[in-house]
Amino acid sequence: MKAVLALADGRIFAGKSFGATGEAVGEVVFNTAMSGYQEVLTDPSYKGQMVTMTYPQIGNTGINPEDIESARLYLSGFIVKEYLDFPSNWRATMSLDAYLKENGVVGIQGLDTRALTRHLRDKGAQNGIISTINFDHESLVGKARAVPSMAGLDLATGVTCDQPYSWKEKLWDLEKGYTEANPLELKYKVMAYDFGVKYNILRCLVSAGCDVTVVPATFPAEDALAMAPDGIFLSNGPGDPAPMTAVIENIRKFIGKKPIFGICLGHQLLGLALGGKTMKLKFGNHGSNLPVMDLATRKVEITAQNHGFSVDISSLAGVAYLAHENLNDQTVEGIRHSELPIFSVQHHPEASPGPHDSHYLFGRFVEMMSKERALGTRL
Repeated sequence: MKAVLALADGRIFAGKSFGATGEAVGEVVFNTAMSGYQEVLTDPSYKGQMVTMTYPQIGNTGINPEDIESARLYLSGFIVKEYLDFPSNWRATMSLDAYLKENGVVGIQGLDTRALTRHLRDKGAQNGIISTINFDHESLVGKARAVPSMAGLDLATGVTCDQPYSWKEKLWDLEKGYTEANPLELKYKVMAYDFGVKYNILRCLVSAGCDVTVVPATFPAEDALAMAPDGIFLSNGPGDPAPMTAVIENIRKFIGKKPIFGICLGHQLLGLALGGKTMKLKFGNHGSNLPVMDLATRKVEITAQNHGFSVDISSLAGVAYLAHENLNDQTVEGIRHSELPIFSVQHHPEASPGPHDSHYLFGRFVEMMSKERALGTRL
């Protein structure tokens, strides 16, 4: 079946339909990961976006029930060069095409993703529409231009959990799969704010020795502090952090009282809570092969990333300093408070998909909580 991708600037790409049929709109971005498309599909941080995979062949490992990062798919559309409908993987239980159909996600294949990626790098990420039912170019471009810009959109509060819940599952093991932690292993109580949290982040926290309670994005800081946590975790998520003013104000109430660790959107929200500013990037960083330097050790890590906004480090002068730097575009990849046990990173140390170079950051968070416990509460 025929399908068309139209961008807001008028560029048209013809291809073939796979997955669900109909129309889908969103911001078109590209992801440079060679594998891990299932984790990409289920990452809540992609809400409101249509993802282009730069690796040419997608679908060959199928879909399995373990490699998911949330309860459902959040992205608007999926764009690939060549879809392979016959998966070959001992863990696969269904095809990618069937998975997209089951979840109502429109896909397009057979277009020149290399040309599309070059276009997005030159012109910037922009809104687009995939259609399998309307092939009038002028009409489609008009619909793409009518989609609200990602800048100014609070999407995180639309993907957060409804009620607090406890998470006990550890990281995946080749022989045992997923198992729950022994309560005696969980030494530090962590309140994890869910702005679109990935499951593997929670597993990393548990495997590092954290007793994790996940709470909604708007959970009052007073209630969280009343539960006497050892630390506060701020998760990843979609959209622009700047409009989330109530959440930012809530985070401020933890500063100086508890150790804080943020990832991705949580990192940006923390930067704003500390009095800084954020900005939208031209096309963002999405993939699992991006180099970052830990400026404390001068070691280079290959990281997983998924973001379209960045913290402006100059706006945090005297409050926090640059702790990690992106070696491709020199954007801020991590900050650390000048005095308090507070730090955050823009990249994803939990990976999934991606390398495990940055897993040590969960240990760094635990070390902070251990030191603060030894010093006594700041409350």
